[in-house]
Amino acid sequence: MRGRIVAEVRLEGVTKRFGADVALDAVSLTVPDGAFVVLLGPTGAGKTTTLRVVAGLERADAGSVHIAGRDVSRETPAQRDVAMVFQQYSLYPHLTVRENLAFPLRSPLRPRSEAEIARAVENVAALLRIPHKLDNKATALSGGEMQRVAIGRALVRRPAVYLMDEPLSSLDAKLRADLRVELKRIQAELGATMLYVTHDQTEAMTMATHVGVLEGGRLAQFGPPRAIYADPDSVAVAARLGAPRINLAPVDLFGAAPHPAGAVTMGLRPEHIALGGDAVAATPARVTRVEHLGDQTRLHLRVNGHDLVTLTAPHTRAKAGDALTVAARAPLFFDGAGRRIRS
Repeated sequence: MRGRIVAEVRLEGVTKRFGADVALDAVSLTVPDGAFVVLLGPTGAGKTTTLRVVAGLERADAGSVHIAGRDVSRETPAQRDVAMVFQQYSLYPHLTVRENLAFPLRSPLRPRSEAEIARAVENVAALLRIPHKLDNKATALSGGEMQRVAIGRALVRRPAVYLMDEPLSSLDAKLRADLRVELKRIQAELGATMLYVTHDQTEAMTMATHVGVLEGGRLAQFGPPRAIYADPDSVAVAARLGAPRINLAPVDLFGAAPHPAGAVTMGLRPEHIALGGDAVAATPARVTRVEHLGDQTRLHLRVNGHDLVTLTAPHTRAKAGDALTVAARAPLFFDGAGRRIRS
């Protein structure tokens, strides 16, 4: 396989319309060379459209797309040297794993010798840890193995950029967790530039070097996942990362505690809620539900007529109906339009 290609992806003011609907609204975004960028957002936010515009499967109505410093806005998908992995496996069922992996290398646009193809297939199979499956038919594979092969069909070409549209969403929880680790390992080993779409905030937090949050076709915030989690620009961004989701409540939920001028909403992540003990300015609360999740326990609380969810020790003895006290520690504040107010 050829050496790594330096490949920064840059979108400048990209707008894409489908009839009267604006799917992307003047989006500017830079995917650094070698970065693993995850796009998050609700359905219809523009995540998949962004991938398709970068791939050349859709042409932007305004703005430009640059890959490795080259304006590719008018180029075909083949000319852009990108590879896309979809949610569905898209394998040829009548072919073996070896033949499925080799198929992208037999393009007349980039001719290779059979020896080169064989080496590339063996290398990718080793990277994906499926060399023992090379002679199996695609129909004889498990779901996780089929998705590995689908990813391998993108990897084997060694394109400038990898585009992945929710490639793990159809797998069960354990397979998703396993392949998250594998995909991040592969991306790091290759130093690949990757743009990845998901609804799963766990994938974003564990895999991404950068996260882009899209809302209504606009880029709401971009940066390292921990930075976006800790310092979101808006309620919409705050709600994209974190499990359980951030609690949103009136600023006076805990009484007349100090808050910035103009603040209407208080955002409380689990670590912002102090339970019982000698918490300052503690407020009475009642446990409404307890969820034991093995490594953690979620407490559902009722505080002054509002519902909150927080985390506590795995072996807590708390039960529904228990009374306790809570207090806010370093909450986030937002104005009436959902914009962040920083003190």
